[in-house]
Amino acid sequence: MRHTVRDYRSTPIEENLLLSLIEKASHASNTGNMQTYSVVITRDEEQKKKLAPAHFNQRMVTGAPVVLTFCADFNRFNKWCEARNAVPGYDNFLSFSSALIDTCLFAEHFAVEAEKNGLGICYLGTTTYNAPQIIETLELPKFVIPITTITVGYPDETKPAPFLEDRLPVEAITHTEKYTDYTQNKIDQYYTTKENLPHNISFVKENNKETLAQIFTDIRYPKQTSDHFSKIFIDILNQQGFKF
Repeated sequence: MRHTVRDYRSTPIEENLLLSLIEKASHASNTGNMQTYSVVITRDEEQKKKLAPAHFNQRMVTGAPVVLTFCADFNRFNKWCEARNAVPGYDNFLSFSSALIDTCLFAEHFAVEAEKNGLGICYLGTTTYNAPQIIETLELPKFVIPITTITVGYPDETKPAPFLEDRLPVEAITHTEKYTDYTQNKIDQYYTTKENLPHNISFVKENNKETLAQIFTDIRYPKQTSDHFSKIFIDILNQQGFKF
């Protein structure tokens, strides 16, 4: 059973291995075989320190041997089109959505390949929150948007093993032929196990909340925060050339 790794040994990742994993990941399915994604490799300690604030200074950014920023990238494809007497029209929502999906597939394939080779990874969902800072630090041109970040390295076995992330039962996320909406009984059935896990009970108690759901709506992902970072992200999309 896989788990997120947040603590790493100082052992470097060989360049040949890293590039091999990226090459394998590049065979992930993508829209029209356009490969509208790129990855920026960060090994330099000073560069990691510059990236860290954009990720709320989570320890993985400076603690991992390698930080990978996966980007939706229409810059390269647009330039190819223009160099071949073709007129690109990819500054729209659909094009960005396709690049976003393909970037996520690329990143996930990398994660699978990395773990198969004994490496540990941690996804950083903070990438789109603070995309402007990341764009500035990595000097991303127009039509390049950071989508997700993965820290990667050899797990530090001296640290306590993280608890396995709980998941809903497979029947909770599976629909046959048509979508079947959830009754209250089904919601109770699917979420009760998660709610009764000791660490989740502790989260609720420590934060003086009544339910685990309130941890998400009031503390981890409140509407005000989501609205705030949504505006920042939409503004930077327009600044980077996607007009919608």
